[in-house]
Amino acid sequence: MKQIAFYGKGGIGKSTVVCNVAAALADNFKVMVVGCDPKHDCTISLRHGEEIPTVLDVLREKKDVDINDIVYKGYKGVYCVEAGGPKPGYGCAGRGVIVAIELLKKLDVFKRLGVDIVLYDILGDVVCGGFAMPLRLGLVKQIYIVTSSDYMAMYAANNICKGIKEFAKKGCRLAGLIYNVRGSLDAEDIVNEFAKRLGTKILEKIPNSLLISEAEIEGKTVIEYAPDSEIATIIKNLAEKIYKNNSGVIPEPLSNKELIEIGKSIKERIRRRL
Repeated sequence: MKQIAFYGKGGIGKSTVVCNVAAALADNFKVMVVGCDPKHDCTISLRHGEEIPTVLDVLREKKDVDINDIVYKGYKGVYCVEAGGPKPGYGCAGRGVIVAIELLKKLDVFKRLGVDIVLYDILGDVVCGGFAMPLRLGLVKQIYIVTSSDYMAMYAANNICKGIKEFAKKGCRLAGLIYNVRGSLDAEDIVNEFAKRLGTKILEKIPNSLLISEAEIEGKTVIEYAPDSEIATIIKNLAEKIYKNNSGVIPEPLSNKELIEIGKSIKERIRRRL
């Protein structure tokens, strides 16, 4: 069984990437997506817009919890789990991740369901111990970082690399960057240079596509909404690369000075466009 984590700045499109990759992989494998965002909306496009009870919510209501209480099927039979989080203003947002992982292990969910691939959709960076749990426990060997050419997205990616390096002794490795083009700026060369400095590469570039937005409005992945489209083909290629990729590196995070240099390059690129 492969367990893979996806990290990146909030709002960068991780859930979009994860759900679409899961939908693409589901043609040949039993796939589970574990949503680790307190907003518990990571798997919504696999469930036609329907939210599912979170692990924390279920545990608040009952003591004896079984698989059917926390695992729900989505598109093409993809298993969906949402960790959830505390009530707004209370507790640590990463607590849901810790509790969810512990419960999945206790119930032996992966083995009982015969899961081939687990994809963790994890919010933000790994400053919070809860969000770093998959790394700290050595559950995931491969981590993909979703980033755009936005400076703060790469800043967050660099922080994530610091966490990967910290827990490298557990066996986790950076398997690559997924370049998700957001907004009007497409600076693939800058992101590629950033990847090289980290010691990795861009595994795939996902261009801007209205079909992705249309699909999400319908509560679907683009794999379901427009399976024969160019963007669906790109995501299917990404899914295949992720499955076949067994390599990874211990990243070398950039210094603040190096990050500022990248920021200045982005600034110049933006000014030239104005």
